[in-house]
Amino acid sequence: MAQMDSGPDIAQNLDRIEQLTGDAARAGARMIVFPEYAVYEKPRVDSSFVASAEPADGPVARRLADIAMRYQLVLVAGIVESSDEPDRAYNTILALGPDGDRLALYRKIHLFDSQGLQESQYIKPAEDLRPVTFAVDGTVFGILTCYDLRFPSLASSITAAGAEVLLAPSAWVPGPSKSDQWNVLTRARAMDNGAFVVAVSQAAPVSIGSSLVADPMGVVITQCNTGATSHTIDLPLERVAEARRLLPLALQHRV
Repeated sequence: MAQMDSGPDIAQNLDRIEQLTGDAARAGARMIVFPEYAVYEKPRVDSSFVASAEPADGPVARRLADIAMRYQLVLVAGIVESSDEPDRAYNTILALGPDGDRLALYRKIHLFDSQGLQESQYIKPAEDLRPVTFAVDGTVFGILTCYDLRFPSLASSITAAGAEVLLAPSAWVPGPSKSDQWNVLTRARAMDNGAFVVAVSQAAPVSIGSSLVADPMGVVITQCNTGATSHTIDLPLERVAEARRLLPLALQHRV
């Protein structure tokens, strides 16, 4: 989990991504997960996000693919992807494999039009609502983004598509009770689905930090502080089958 404090300098963010990926590889990690808007971030989404946007196979994506190849791990990070609308871009999460190939592309579905912010003014929601998953060494990962955590049906659809681990790159906007909500929602989505939730947020002050991993029973097994930092953790994947056997609500009891 790479809890970045991204800013509006794309080159600087990419250099930091490379540094953190190298650190993760040396720590033995096989996957690194960065936040939403990892390559371009500001306290408020505005027209500059659209101006910074690139195609999903543009220079930013190619640099990320090069980093994944150089350090031979799976890299998951948020980019700003250009759309077919001149005034709006996509809030996109890319998953790239150790060979540089794209494993998955997820465009955010639920946009943050809350707390006086209007993400949808500059960001276009995904048209394709099908769950996005990818497999690494037999484990299926699913992707959702930040505000999506508040919509249980999306996480459920991803689990129904086979996911055992839900990745949630985020930039959780600060505010009253927001840290409590972050913890409750990530744990709830884990329990709802008998899945791990790896929720990686931007650091304070743009976001709340507090990136965490919740296991399939909703237990937080690691959590970051609020500043820029990183944690490396081995996921005890056997807990997925155990949780789904004890509480089979995710795949058997749901109607």
